[in-house]
Amino acid sequence: MTLFDPPVALASLSGRSDAEWAEGGAPFAGCAVLGGIALDDATRRAARTMVTRDREEFLPPDPHNFVYQQLRAMEDLPMRAAVNVRSAALAPIEDAADLCREHDAILEINAHCRQAEMCDAGAGETLLRAPETLCRQVEAATATGASVSVKVRAEVDGVDLISLAPKLERAGADAIHVDAMDSEAVVESVADASGLFVIANNGVRDSASVREYLEYGADAVSVGRASDDPDVLATVRKATYEWFQEAAP
Repeated sequence: MTLFDPPVALASLSGRSDAEWAEGGAPFAGCAVLGGIALDDATRRAARTMVTRDREEFLPPDPHNFVYQQLRAMEDLPMRAAVNVRSAALAPIEDAADLCREHDAILEINAHCRQAEMCDAGAGETLLRAPETLCRQVEAATATGASVSVKVRAEVDGVDLISLAPKLERAGADAIHVDAMDSEAVVESVADASGLFVIANNGVRDSASVREYLEYGADAVSVGRASDDPDVLATVRKATYEWFQEAAP
């Protein structure tokens, strides 16, 4: 299964990852993950609190319309859009997923954010400790017909990504976007545990980091903080191309 080509994604950066940002990386990446977008009242309250301590956040008056406008703005770009969303409620996830389906975009559920306010709202990393709730979000999103990814984080106390991955697959997810933190080898374990499309994230900057993740079984890599650096993106794009060329039978 291939969700996008080339197998390089621009990873979401809260308050920065919009369609204009995606356009800058379009020559190098097959996917751009917009967001994260707080969708429901609880996560929007959390986002407003985070802004007061100098966090960047998208806080449009109407998040649903914001997602729609961003996807419209990406229609002419030669890459697939994805939207990273945060919500404790199912209905806003279903609505966002339906928009993604209409635009052939990927809906990415955020089980990654570790900000205390977002976790207290029942979103982000909290979902890793509540796999049944996370799977219900996946099921709600996939029921619309959208492609669904789940962004997760390694090194979370009490969380076993190896057992979580097949649960997400059974719930209907297509992909798992793994922030490996300092445990790069976890990508291999997650890839072996399920048939999900695995996107590896964290420290992707050069040929060595790309090759490490791909050798661990990742299907694609993503670039976060350096996603606005064309030199880094060109290096990552070249390294993925070369690795897959060498790996071809």
